[in-house]
Formats: sequence, C-alpha cells, structure tokens
Amino acid sequence: MNYNLFDMDDTQIHLNLLPYEGDVINYGIILKPSEADYDYRFLLKDIDWQQDTVKIFGRTIVIKRKIGWYGEKDFMYSYSGTSRHAHVWTPELLTLKKLIENRAGYLFNSCLLNLYHDGGEGMSWHSDDELILGKNPVIASLILGATRRFCFKHKRQHIKTELLLSHGQLIIMKGETQNNWLHCVPKMLKIQEPRINLTFRTILEL
Repeated sequence: MNYNLFDMDDTQIHLNLLPYEGDVINYGIILKPSEADYDYRFLLKDIDWQQDTVKIFGRTIVIKRKIGWYGEKDFMYSYSGTSRHAHVWTPELLTLKKLIENRAGYLFNSCLLNLYHDGGEGMSWHSDDELILGKNPVIASLILGATRRFCFKHKRQHIKTELLLSHGQLIIMKGETQNNWLHCVPKMLKIQEPRINLTFRTILEL
C-alpha cells in the first residue's frame, strides 16, 4: 500500500513524555484511518504469529500473547529465556518501516510484533535493554487496533507516567529510556478487540 504522510495538528505532539533520564516522543496518529485499517487486517492474517513463552523461576510458561519476529537478516533475538530467528521482511512490513524511518529520521533493521487478542492480555514491567540492542537503543512503536494504556515507571524513583495509544499512533523511545525506565501494557478487561504493536529496532552484530 502507498502512504501519504498524515498531517498532524501540533497539539498532537509532545516533545517528551518522560520528566527526565529518558526520551519518549509521541508522533501522534501517522496513518489515515483507511491505511491503519488495511495494515491491521493484513498483519492479523499474514504475519507468522507464534505463541510466546517466558521463563519464570525456572519454569517455562506459554502465554496467550503472540509474537512475530522479522528482519533484514536471520537475527537471533533472546528475551525472557526465549530465542528466535528472524523471518525475512514481508513487503508490507518493509513499507511500514520506510514510512516510520522517513517520519522519525532513524533507520531500523528488525521488527518485533506483539498481538494481544483482547484486553485480558498484557505485558508486565520490563525494559528493552538486551546487549544486542546496544547502549541507548532507539525503538519505534506503532499501534494498530484497540486503544490501550502504555505505562512507564522509573527504576529507582517512585515516578510513573502513562498514555493511551490508539489506532495508527507512533511513539519512539530513545536516549536513556531503557536504562532508567520500565514500561508495560496493563490488562484492560473491558477491551474485546485485538491490538497489534510493531516495535522497529536495530540489532547490532556483536
């Protein structure tokens, strides 16, 4: 699909959602409703969604949320005791990657997608600070589907902040965010619709 950049009102953009020691930039809604709807339907159907697993206290637990892992090479990515090899980019993901790179001014070589089937599924507090992402990684997060809360918590101080992320919205986490802040997607049991989160990132070849 070909995209035209969606013109945003300046009031949609906040320079930094964090008070200090990190940068989370809200780019607002970057896709027209018809474009976001098309991508949402396409990704639900054509991504190779796989059941995610995590290791907690030595136990392997299969969770309901599903993931897809794609990149320009056969990148190995390990997190929460799970390792996966990247699938080759699909044409649709490549198009979205280029759109986001043009919007944000950063280049990415991989994308981790999360599929939440409804508001009963979420993600607990964590930071994306794996060595393979390097120091101070830049991560672009595009949302498709249901509007959900996205929360931040400082690792050492009792400070929290959050925002609602909606269909077609883009944020970018960068600077010292992953070193100093945790983030999560809390459950929202009243939500019945799926949500897809595409997190574009750069894997370093160590």
